[in-house]
Amino acid sequence: MTTDNTQATPMIRVRSDGAVDEETLAYARTKIDAVVSRPGLPAVTGEVRMVRAATHHADRPWSATADLYVGGHQVVAVAEDASGTEVVDRLQDRLRRQTDRAAQAWENGHRTTAPPWRGGSRQSRPATESGSAEEDSRTA
Repeated sequence: MTTDNTQATPMIRVRSDGAVDEETLAYARTKIDAVVSRPGLPAVTGEVRMVRAATHHADRPWSATADLYVGGHQVVAVAEDASGTEVVDRLQDRLRRQTDRAAQAWENGHRTTAPPWRGGSRQSRPATESGSAEEDSRTA
């Protein structure tokens, strides 16, 4: 049975800085698309940035940063490693865990609330009913 319930391709932009080859970028696009185009995920938009450091003495010259929005929840993942494929694999693992959490929160309708010191709602104590024993003892 075929349905018209097709998911639009996610709007993820993959950018690079430094000497990042096209093969590594294609590998990154494949891995990132595998994470964000899974069934059950809400709309995903954002950007993945890959950087290869120019210094040859760096232990981990490759870094990748993903800044995505999954159904209104921001997901940020950062990875560093020695080679381009290793950094993409590490980023994919981190993105999969975080997008799963964001999708679960989206399904459950949970929204993170700001803490009270940032203007979030405070839980108020239940008001005592007028005429209660506590109130009577204080006024007497």
